[in-house]
Amino acid sequence: MEPAPRQPRPWILPVLVFAQFAGTSLWFAGNSVLPDLLRRPGLQGASLGGVVSAVQLGFIAGTLVFALLTLADRVPPARLFLLSALLGSLTNLGLLWPELSAAGLLGLRFATGLCLAGIYPVGMKIAADYYAGGLGKALGFLVGALVLGTALPHGLRWLGTGLPWAAVVLATSGLAAGGGILLWLLVPNGPFRRPGSRLEPGAVRGIWQHPPFRAAALGYFGHMWELYTFWAFVPLLLTVYRQLHPGPAELPAGLAFGVIASGALACVGSGYLAQRWGSLRPARLALWVSGACCVLSPVLLQLPPFLFIAAVLVWGLAVVADSPQFSALVAQQAPTAIKGTALTLVTCLGFALTIVSLQLFGALQSVVAGQYLFLLLAPGPVLGLWATRKTAASA
Repeated sequence: MEPAPRQPRPWILPVLVFAQFAGTSLWFAGNSVLPDLLRRPGLQGASLGGVVSAVQLGFIAGTLVFALLTLADRVPPARLFLLSALLGSLTNLGLLWPELSAAGLLGLRFATGLCLAGIYPVGMKIAADYYAGGLGKALGFLVGALVLGTALPHGLRWLGTGLPWAAVVLATSGLAAGGGILLWLLVPNGPFRRPGSRLEPGAVRGIWQHPPFRAAALGYFGHMWELYTFWAFVPLLLTVYRQLHPGPAELPAGLAFGVIASGALACVGSGYLAQRWGSLRPARLALWVSGACCVLSPVLLQLPPFLFIAAVLVWGLAVVADSPQFSALVAQQAPTAIKGTALTLVTCLGFALTIVSLQLFGALQSVVAGQYLFLLLAPGPVLGLWATRKTAASA
């Protein structure tokens, strides 16, 4: 009988959380400085939608390649994280190139998305290698770091309105590189890591036949249908509210940033709940709350400002609180030897679904009245709740 692995060193989780936060700050760095970038003559053909899609498509392509090659299980994950963070830092710095064209901008953002495939899911894989017990709590901190990282560039621009756009690019690139180096130096292979020795496509296909794994993956997909589209269109939600309530009442500046960034607290809170309840109950609770907000969105838009702000903040908390718990369930239900690959593949498919959701939502903007648009997000939570109903009943 093997001795039980020792408790992780106390700095492991803080370093991992910081590295994840630093690396994922690259995600929306291009978006936050886009208004300044577009003033340059060579970038007149670029658009916010194109820049967002380029990063998402790069991330999807990267996670698909990582999954097919089972890189997260065959390569030491800290080394993979380091290389991805350094390369991502360089592609981000490419935004400073004086002769940058619109095609070059989209190519750089696509390349950044590729590098993020070695940061976000690989960070979750490292957490799973250290925290077989209490994984929900560890991933709560980790996904909370992702939320703050993705919101950071917007926060820098909002808090420092006079901050040069180049400083935002330099700050996010430096953070990403520093986080990767710190993780590589201080976080060795975890005690629960079981490296894969060869490609095993049959094993990857076979995990989908395991009902608990399939339920966790479908729950994650339902959550992803809602999450990124909600984040992307929070400004539209606030604009629709202002249009429905013309008058002296104003929504506070930075509310869109606050709605997104507050999700970090929800991720940490769901992690603590998972210690008491397991990961499934907090995940389903978050789906119920965010699903109710989707269904009631036309009613929420009729509330007075104070109640509307409270409601949209609750929505911002619930929409991401289930993310770390579904990732924990995927990791717990996957075979140990391909845990990293399973996480990467499910993340890849989840982000591919966000493209469908984003494009559908955008296409219907000209057809559906603004106060009813957010009903289109409700199928996501419904799918997640339906997929996990049997697992919840047997828990």
